[in-house]
Amino acid sequence: MPGVARCSKVSRPGFRSGFVAIVGRPNAGKSTFLNKVVGQKVAIVSSKAQTTRHRIRGIHSEKGGQAVFVDTPGVHKPLHLLGEQLVKTAVESLEGVDLVLFMVDGRTSAGRGDKYVADLLKQVDKPVMLVMNKLDSGKADPEVVQSYRDLGEYGEPFIVSALYGKGIKPLMTEIMKRLPEGAAFYDEETVTDQTERDLAGELVREAVLRLTQEEIPHSVAVRVDEFKDREDGTAFIQATLFVERDSQKGILIGEKGQKLKEIGQTAREAIEKTLGRKAYLELWVKVLPNWRKQMKTLKQLGYAVE
Repeated sequence: MPGVARCSKVSRPGFRSGFVAIVGRPNAGKSTFLNKVVGQKVAIVSSKAQTTRHRIRGIHSEKGGQAVFVDTPGVHKPLHLLGEQLVKTAVESLEGVDLVLFMVDGRTSAGRGDKYVADLLKQVDKPVMLVMNKLDSGKADPEVVQSYRDLGEYGEPFIVSALYGKGIKPLMTEIMKRLPEGAAFYDEETVTDQTERDLAGELVREAVLRLTQEEIPHSVAVRVDEFKDREDGTAFIQATLFVERDSQKGILIGEKGQKLKEIGQTAREAIEKTLGRKAYLELWVKVLPNWRKQMKTLKQLGYAVE
């Protein structure tokens, strides 16, 4: 896969480029959408809420322009320090962008969570496009549409199914039209500004989300302790999974280590697919009590907190 993003300063007449924030409540399908428009996996996906914990940039380049998408953590009313920082990260992502996509689950009417997001967007002087996701049929219930129109002035909503790619092309056409003229920010072959080390850590966490019980997902953090390329071309990765209680550690490890082995195998296969080469993955599990509530610990685990 392409490596670390490189900036491109080549300007062409009529070329459009800009930053587009994807904002919405948890589990609206933001990461699935990002992966679809970029053309490969740059953000982890899970049915669990609050899967995304960092700002992730995905770059879509075409002949006439370049859109740099910023996938943000799901906006929600926080219950702990980590939650507060996730919402702060999402709101800060709106600074300096040219356009905001307000992504919602178009299968259900607007709820309190959607209104919470809409109220935040009213505080930001940015153009907003309403994107109704998860509508595989390509149609939306008029009453559901109206419930979102009541939240703000967004114009005609875009009906999409990020999972199946439906409605993405007309949406992208409109996005590119709305971006200002300017030079590309990244080389055409670049699809993300994440490092391979970052991607590996996220793919390990995705495997945990998919394979563990409900009490685990929000309580796990992943830190990549070592990432190096071996002479034979393989990647060696050592990572630590942090949980808050001994009981959670037991769940992650499983009987005779079977659960941790399953997590490792699932993560390794995803990493190899993403990196395009073989990988050796070594996982450890440690208990770090109340890590989501401590500023110092959040910083140690790589969260951009203040």
